[in-house]
Amino acid sequence: MNTVAITNVSIFDGSGAAPYPGEVLIEGNRIRAITREGGYLETGNARIIDGHGAFLMPGMTEAHTHFSWNDQPSLAAIQFMPPEEHMLWCVRVAKRYLEMGWTSALGAAAAKPRLDVVLRNVVEAGAFPGPRYLAGSQEITTAGGLGDNTLPHLPFEALNFGAVCSGPEEMRRIVRMFVKYGVDHLKINLSGEYIAGIPAEANPFSEEEIAMLAAEAKLAGKRVAAHARSNESVKACVKHGFELIFHASFADDEALDMLEAAKDRHFVAPGLGWLVNTLYNAADYGIDEETATRMGYRRELEAASDTLRRMHKRGIRILPGGDYGFAWMPHGTNARDLEYLVQYVGMTPIEALIAATKHGGDLMMRGDELGQLKEGYLADLLMIDGNPIEDLRLLQDPDKILMVMKDGEIFKNTRTLLPPRGVIRSIAGGNPMVEAGVRKAHHPDPMNSRTA
Repeated sequence: MNTVAITNVSIFDGSGAAPYPGEVLIEGNRIRAITREGGYLETGNARIIDGHGAFLMPGMTEAHTHFSWNDQPSLAAIQFMPPEEHMLWCVRVAKRYLEMGWTSALGAAAAKPRLDVVLRNVVEAGAFPGPRYLAGSQEITTAGGLGDNTLPHLPFEALNFGAVCSGPEEMRRIVRMFVKYGVDHLKINLSGEYIAGIPAEANPFSEEEIAMLAAEAKLAGKRVAAHARSNESVKACVKHGFELIFHASFADDEALDMLEAAKDRHFVAPGLGWLVNTLYNAADYGIDEETATRMGYRRELEAASDTLRRMHKRGIRILPGGDYGFAWMPHGTNARDLEYLVQYVGMTPIEALIAATKHGGDLMMRGDELGQLKEGYLADLLMIDGNPIEDLRLLQDPDKILMVMKDGEIFKNTRTLLPPRGVIRSIAGGNPMVEAGVRKAHHPDPMNSRTA
């Protein structure tokens, strides 16, 4: 069995506790043992990675992933990519996410019916590198809604990146189709989107259509994710048990009361990356700050910040995941969302890291084995040059991500894999030495990890 010992690191375990110096033994795909400074780690035949004081943390989870968004400046450009090239694009982007420390991800809708499912399958089969993945459907929309790109002179569904539904029976057919394709969850656009010319506060679906989705999803044992910016759409999510709520910008106190009463059943991925970057960083692509303000994005960001701060105080789980995949917010820059959780939601840096790790394990429905650095848990780990608690921007720099391990397999590593050393003994203070298979390790202050 493949074994690796990671030594001389500052360990952030994802529980909320302060980092501590220690060593970790990985056996197969799980964390076999963790030793704090002053203890012994019997490494046997394990290969050694000396972290030189680096920061070791659980892998992160991206809660609102669109692998098939193709870093272009418009919604239309996404759908015009032919399916063959589109699949290859998804495979390349998945690798990019993994190398940036996102070892798990939840699909927030695919641009074509089976892109997410096929990507999940090839990653699980080990054919291509990528995060653990939960595959979503296309966005289920309604005639004239977000995702319906049908034009008068081109009235055919090939242009749509959404599955267009009109009426409860059409909803039943669409849900059953995606269940047959093998999705992990369904995605519905319960509200509008300014850039598509549809107010964020719009609520395009009827109660009967939403109820049909809930009933068919329950019958198939599938979760439901919802694009839900408006107040009424958030309430609909809670009423119908849709676990995955994207955005929630305009939720009022009544909606927050409903969410708080069911907070163990729901996750909110607000998509702050989209709001912030569309407002401030899209000028080169025709959306300057004045234009974005006129569309409504300044107002929505202000409303979302207020709503999410109140939501966070109520203990509702808020996770990073920001609609990345447009030209002004390309794939791989997703760690910006951790900064935004601090700036706009009022989280501490440690809370932002917990949102990306521990809560991510819960989102992936594997909270008992994923999202924390604990004995017996799956070995999804990141090694960082520096201390993200002091500067979350480190997670945006690929050069600072020294190692990425998923399921016990190393996918990125800048540290030398050393041969087995026997027994590693951690004793506070002193200089590093090796004697008869026992190493005495020096650890810096875990809150000030030095550059390796």
